[in-house]
Amino acid sequence: MNTTSHIAPGGFLTRPMDKADVPAWLDLRGDAERVDRTGHHVDADDLAEELENPKLDLERDTLTLWDGARMVAYALLHTPDGAVDAARFRGDAAVRPEWRRQGIGRHLVAWMDSRARTLYAEGFAHLPGELLISGKSGDENLEALAGSASFTACRWWFEMTHPLNTGRPMTGGVPQGLRLVEFEPAYDEATRLAHNDAFRDHWDFTEMDGTDWRTWVVGARSFRPALSRLLLDGDEVVAYLIAEEYDADTAADGTRDCHIGYLATRRSHRGRGAAPALMAATLDAALTHGYDSASLTVDTANPSGALGLYERLGFTAHREYVTYARALPRA
Repeated sequence: MNTTSHIAPGGFLTRPMDKADVPAWLDLRGDAERVDRTGHHVDADDLAEELENPKLDLERDTLTLWDGARMVAYALLHTPDGAVDAARFRGDAAVRPEWRRQGIGRHLVAWMDSRARTLYAEGFAHLPGELLISGKSGDENLEALAGSASFTACRWWFEMTHPLNTGRPMTGGVPQGLRLVEFEPAYDEATRLAHNDAFRDHWDFTEMDGTDWRTWVVGARSFRPALSRLLLDGDEVVAYLIAEEYDADTAADGTRDCHIGYLATRRSHRGRGAAPALMAATLDAALTHGYDSASLTVDTANPSGALGLYERLGFTAHREYVTYARALPRA
């Protein structure tokens, strides 16, 4: 157990997150979700997996506040390794509903800002820097915190859904000269390279190295290779779809959802129908495997026109999320 601790405003004990804190963290997350209704659920295995991230320094990149044995609030800061155009540090934090509007959120933001400034000065000062916080659009607590801390809304996201029992045709022919295959480990590295090329012109792009790819994509508990599809030009992956399923959402909702975690096409092969072909193949596979719906999250300002594509494929907006940003000063 980590014993480095301090006293926060309000008399709460503060210390870094420890792997033994997962049950208390899960209890806090459950309390917050019952009020915030973001639609995103987690279980103990999800949280344990997050703490196993080899790039997360638990001692320096996490903070928890305690009232006795009960976790009152937490914050994590994720470092943008591989940043290209800007170093955007993502904060993840929550306060139990009964302790909100008492200054704890501002304390968490101040801690994230201090840690982000240190990391920014150490390795990213050649780029513009920002601290980001995100949540459901219309969340009054988040809006109040962002406004009081001088954050500005900078990006909006739609969570879109597609029921799979509607009988809607799932069509999308394979572009000429390309080959459609199910994901296989042999194409792991080629898919990572395709990802880095395809997302290079998107907002907040960070190049994924092998560690990130294994941690967040092909090594994640949510990854479903049997539903994921690739388009090949010879042995090169030119487009890909990574499918996911979140067990905690299934348990909470009572239905199975195939989440489209990543769908992208190399810039050299855009405009040929690659994305509809991949989507059709995955939706067909999801229906065959007994899934009830498909979902995805899209940047409403995506430069490739993804929002319009998903609407044409039968997805409709279900929730909206917002990202707030605050600039980090250069030394």
